[in-house]
Amino acid sequence: MASTAQLIFVIFTFFSFFLCATIDAQLSPSFYRKTCPKLHGIVRKTMAQAVHAEKRMGASILRLFFHDCFVNGCDGSILLVDTPTFTGEQGALPNKNSVRGFGVINTIKANVEKACPAIVSCADILALAARDGTNLLGGPSWTVSVGRRDSTTASLAAANADLPPPSANLDTLISIFAANGLSATDMTALSGAHTIGLGRCVTFRAHIYNDTDIDKDFATLRKATCPFSGGDDNLAPIDLQTPTKFDNRYYQNLRHRRGLFHSDQELFNGGSQDELVKSYSNDNGLFDRDFTAAMIKMGNISPLTGTEGEIRLNCSVVNN
Repeated sequence: MASTAQLIFVIFTFFSFFLCATIDAQLSPSFYRKTCPKLHGIVRKTMAQAVHAEKRMGASILRLFFHDCFVNGCDGSILLVDTPTFTGEQGALPNKNSVRGFGVINTIKANVEKACPAIVSCADILALAARDGTNLLGGPSWTVSVGRRDSTTASLAAANADLPPPSANLDTLISIFAANGLSATDMTALSGAHTIGLGRCVTFRAHIYNDTDIDKDFATLRKATCPFSGGDDNLAPIDLQTPTKFDNRYYQNLRHRRGLFHSDQELFNGGSQDELVKSYSNDNGLFDRDFTAAMIKMGNISPLTGTEGEIRLNCSVVNN
């Protein structure tokens, strides 16, 4: 029979192992400190090149990260392309002919692979790239915890069901974000990502032609390039004032009924988020702080860690 001392040793060893395994499975800012110390510099440099070539790319990568995290967590599933035997998320209604920036993520991945092969996940690269793209356009920076692994699956159905449409009302927006552990404040702060980027005519046509909660001059301006029929892919800035600068002008536009999407204007339309929109429109620092906190929370949605998933060698396809 084992002695008391032996039993204590076994129990201590078990719990020590369990604790270490739990810690190892968590995300950490220093996850790649030893295995890929140049990671952050590589991502930043490649994103700087991409944003310099096309400022819109900062918004595109940020949106790509959002659309990844809201569908079964931040697992890089949105990066997977369709094959004869696999259906990914890129063909979902909110993504088709809309999400972009895959080439930039693939370029970053290739550069990272040269420095530290088979170490860094595509999910982590996307999280870092979203942060850097935002910051390069004048927005805040934040500490990104890493250690995510890549999904070997994707869900077209979940992408169609779980991403908020531009036609959503306030209650729907709050509900969708709550399902991902994000508060109404997080939702309103994250919506501020619309201070950069462009929208397709098909996504805001109903708002400019049918809604009444819209400035008439703004609606007329948008109708000039978004006809009642046709021109679905014609683009317009989501933030009328500074579409390539990350700032709080988005909220100022909402106060003047100049939100491009129906879902945008729902944040300031006599509802629960009106006062917060006013606060953000007056205080860019408050917006930056809340946006940063919400991005960190969003980046922690159901990551794959430990031995879950894989480290994809090519972000577009699962490993053989």
